Amino acid sequence: QVQLVESGGGLVQAGGSLRLSCAASGRSFSSYDMGWFRQVPGKEREFVAGISPSGGVTEYAVFVKGRFGIARDNAKNTVYLQMNSLKPEDTAVYFCALGSRGGSTWRGYDYWGQGTQVTVSS
Repeated sequence: QVQLVESGGGLVQAGGSLRLSCAASGRSFSSYDMGWFRQVPGKEREFVAGISPSGGVTEYAVFVKGRFGIARDNAKNTVYLQMNSLKPEDTAVYFCALGSRGGSTWRGYDYWGQGTQVTVSS
């Protein structure tokens, strides 16, 4: 009963920025943890960032190193991932996820977006 629609992916040069958005359907958005994951060919999906239902608690993968920020607007049923100082190794398909447990593994999430491609050129 929850659908996630992502937008904002694209092609950007190294050092540039992108802002990903994920709009969720339903009327219980504010009850869920939200997260962002990414995946490249031949590798498992990896955690990028997560945020608590109220937005008061965030967590990040170590490779982010202050470059990315996650935020949510519960009035708009939307979660964002602001990506700055992008590197070629950030190239991946980025997925938005919603879950009752959250955390840094895919097992904590119940619903997933379709994924959006982010490509960072050197």
